[in-house]
Amino acid sequence: MQSKALNRKGGGGTEPREGAEKEEMENVVVADKTSSPSDDDITPPPPVSFLPPPPPPPKKARGGWRSVKYILGNESFEKLASMGLIANLTVYLQTKYNMDGIQLVNVFNIWSGSTNLTPLLGAFLSDAYLGRFRTLLFGSVSSFLGMVVLALTAGMPKLRPLDCPGVSSCQKPQDWQLGVLYSGLGLIAVGAGGVRPCNIAFGADQFDTRTEKGRAQLESFFNWWYFSFTVSLVIALTVVVYVQTNVSWVIGYAIPAACLFSSFVIFLIGKHTYIITKPHGTVFVDIAKVVVGACKKRAVSLESSSGYSLYDPPLTESDQHVEKLAHTDVFKFFDKAALITDSSELDDKALPKNSWRLCSVQQVEQLKLIVGLVPVWFTGIGCFITMDQMNTFGLMQAIQSNNEVHNFKIPPGWMGLISMICLSTWIFIYEKIYLPQAKKRSKKNIRFTTRHRINTGIVMAILCMVVAAIVERNRRDAALKQGTLVSPQSILLLLPQFAFSGLNEAFAAVAIMEYYTNHLPETMRTLAGAIFFLSFSASSYLNTAIINLVHLVTSNNGKESPWLGGRDLNKVKLDYFYYLIACLAALNLLYFNLFSCRYLEKHVDKRSESRHEEMNEAA
Repeated sequence: MQSKALNRKGGGGTEPREGAEKEEMENVVVADKTSSPSDDDITPPPPVSFLPPPPPPPKKARGGWRSVKYILGNESFEKLASMGLIANLTVYLQTKYNMDGIQLVNVFNIWSGSTNLTPLLGAFLSDAYLGRFRTLLFGSVSSFLGMVVLALTAGMPKLRPLDCPGVSSCQKPQDWQLGVLYSGLGLIAVGAGGVRPCNIAFGADQFDTRTEKGRAQLESFFNWWYFSFTVSLVIALTVVVYVQTNVSWVIGYAIPAACLFSSFVIFLIGKHTYIITKPHGTVFVDIAKVVVGACKKRAVSLESSSGYSLYDPPLTESDQHVEKLAHTDVFKFFDKAALITDSSELDDKALPKNSWRLCSVQQVEQLKLIVGLVPVWFTGIGCFITMDQMNTFGLMQAIQSNNEVHNFKIPPGWMGLISMICLSTWIFIYEKIYLPQAKKRSKKNIRFTTRHRINTGIVMAILCMVVAAIVERNRRDAALKQGTLVSPQSILLLLPQFAFSGLNEAFAAVAIMEYYTNHLPETMRTLAGAIFFLSFSASSYLNTAIINLVHLVTSNNGKESPWLGGRDLNKVKLDYFYYLIACLAALNLLYFNLFSCRYLEKHVDKRSESRHEEMNEAA
């Protein structure tokens, strides 16, 4: 019974299993039939290609106008911010920090001198270690932080002394308040050291000047750079100065801070488009090596060194972009650094064993070019001292003049706009009217020579000081007659002296900068800009020394009023000081024509003359 039951159970279990297997097989067959595509639906495999895969789309080339638009944007905002500070700093220090004339001028001149001295250090760091991109980046950050500090001094009354509407019994700023002010100005000076020597050079890096197209683009870049500079300057001297004087110092300094932040952002946005060159070494080290090498061989006589030869190796492949300088017979003392006095000074590869004892002729000639600039560099200092007076005492005259014209109050900081208008007007007349007309009459080089332009600039400096002295005497007499701090004399009578100051810059400063650029080879143009700014720095420091000396001498005479000092120009004789500066300018005119012009003519770059001739032929 059990066996039958088991047989039935086992048989009953076998039949369903076989049926299930049969059903599964049918399902598989059905699935295969339903899932198998028809012949028309079968996609043939892709053909096998033995060709290499297509290259990725080419990346846009770096440099060119694609990069320059960011650089010009950065430069425009940076200049707007810096000029918005410089144009009205004298007014801010006098009205918000209650500084008297001497302290105010000292602070302004020392700060101005520092902002023109730091570019020399910035040029060294850029060429030797950081490169132009990083130097510009760090400089922009420093300038922004400094502008933020100054905006805080305007917005937080505790950071400055109490306001003083009069001229006597004014609270002096405390040392810690001056410390905050000086820290802000110091950060801006450091930022200027990074921005000023590199902005134009970094823009020039974006073009390949080895091609005709690149050289033409570079010339166009300079034009657009100057255009953006002028537009920024006009906005700074009008809108920003007006807001600072008539609306709010807080807003007036917040605008430059915002401009610097925008400048920094724009500069970073364009990073992926820039051609960023690596530091290629600095000429400052080569200059030091030549000086040290010449001093080590100072006992060697050049007259008795006929048996010696000069170390003048050819340029290497990495220096093909460097212009080979020929040996000259000027400043012969430095030739001693290139004298091979002993064959043991060279190694097996004919290279100097000690580069601080034996230098190449190329290094020596680079130093000679720089030394050749020194006589003209002193002339530039004499020209720039006059411009410094208008930035300080000229604005103080404007503060104590009647600035109301037809119910509109002219901000004193607008006086600097007159100088820029005269400068731009002269350049336009010279380039667009005089030169084309003169070209029609003569096919020769009819451009004004560098000597004529510098002479004209010095004459303008003399006229500026003489006119300023006459106007100041009349302003003071009118104020004393009326018995008021502000003279009834109109501020418009100050326009001629600011106009002469602008013409001084248009003739002398532009000519000197052009001479520096043409005198030095292309690889030293960063140094040329630094030397130009160094002359501004020297003029600021020298002006500070002269002012303090004049104040010390004239204030000890109790019988007469001092020439300088105090917050009230009506109590001093500023016109006497102006006549003194005019006399110094006259001495500068004699120095230039009797001495330094000989170096100007002796070392003038012939390439600039040929360029002018080519430009005239093309005109």
